[in-house]
Amino acid sequence: HSDVCCGFGGLFSVKHENISVGMADEKVRAAEEAGAEYIISTDLSCLLHLNGYITQQKKEIKVMHIIDVLATGWE
Repeated sequence: HSDVCCGFGGLFSVKHENISVGMADEKVRAAEEAGAEYIISTDLSCLLHLNGYITQQKKEIKVMHIIDVLATGWE
């Protein structure tokens, strides 16, 4: 689901909170079902939105910016 929006979209998440949360839920659930430990993105807004959802739901999956992945030399 890398091509699917996280649901943040600036004012979209404020005006359509239920839809925004549902989109975050769908993205996080898909990552979990795939066995992912991290959701990696280039978009800080998406990472903040997804991390907020993950924290609120007390999920184990984590978010990480692609720059942090490259900086650590993660293989």
